[in-house]
Amino acid sequence: MSTRTTRSRSVPEIKYYAAVRDALAEELKADPTTVLMGEDIGAAGGIYAETHGLQDEFGSNRVLDTPAGELGFVGAAVGCALTGLRPIVEISFADFFPVCMDQLVNQAAKIRYMSGGQTSVPLTVFSFGGGGLNAGPQHSGTYEAWLGSMPGLKVVTPATPRSVKGLMKAAIRDDDPVVVLLHKGLLQVREEVPEYEEVIPLGSAEILCPGTELTIVSWSGGVRRAVAAAAALAEIGVDAEVIDLRSIQPLDVATVAESVRRTHRLLIVQETTGFAGIGAELAAVVVVDAFDYLDAPIERIAAPFTPVPFSPPLEKAHLPQVEDIVERAKAMVTL
Repeated sequence: MSTRTTRSRSVPEIKYYAAVRDALAEELKADPTTVLMGEDIGAAGGIYAETHGLQDEFGSNRVLDTPAGELGFVGAAVGCALTGLRPIVEISFADFFPVCMDQLVNQAAKIRYMSGGQTSVPLTVFSFGGGGLNAGPQHSGTYEAWLGSMPGLKVVTPATPRSVKGLMKAAIRDDDPVVVLLHKGLLQVREEVPEYEEVIPLGSAEILCPGTELTIVSWSGGVRRAVAAAAALAEIGVDAEVIDLRSIQPLDVATVAESVRRTHRLLIVQETTGFAGIGAELAAVVVVDAFDYLDAPIERIAAPFTPVPFSPPLEKAHLPQVEDIVERAKAMVTL
């Protein structure tokens, strides 16, 4: 269900990448069984400064620099999780998930099931992906649909600093493996984050902009464009509701379906390709839960079925833009 927190007290705005560090630091301090592993996370402080100072604060036994080899250090983390620790693993780019998919899918995700519930794997894996920075085909992926389709894995996609901190805390405390997919294009985004501790439940979407005529659903890198599109639509008299899914697995269908029952239209915006994507799954379940309320066909805006281009103009054409969302929404409302 949708969650909203009253922000009666807040600290100054912090950046997306700093919210990652804050969540890691607080969880490392709170639980001595928590360890952090990954490439360049210690002395270097992370490639985005997301682990800056953590090795100095907690020591090299708890913040471990690993060799370049995701298959090996994710496997080591699974072993740590099976022997009483709560490992957190950073994979520098989401495009490197294929290197360690065997450890994630055939080990971490299946051990609870194969042990009849006797053994859990409290493992958190976080990584950075997404387009918009001209990083090319091998450094711009996200893979939420692929990872979210694997039974035993939970997958979240925070789009704001507040969601980063709250969802990472929930992931680290979860007794099952959770993948946190962060977006490189959001690293410098600022937001006020509550001074009090907020742990955002996995599987909870958030209504960012209430509306009455159209529901726009997005996640990760698409959320800011969806919010900007809603603002542009408001200027021409279209009242759009924007929902940030935040969680891919589990998927908060109830919040989306409830919104569609009020607005009677659904537009799904995803940065990734449309084929076999989260948008297709979401459309299918909303048709089951809210078909009689729809006044127009469900629409999807997604990237074409190609790798993410390196060329700046080609990448811009590849990714859904604010104007694409506005034009599609206008057409849906006039149906």
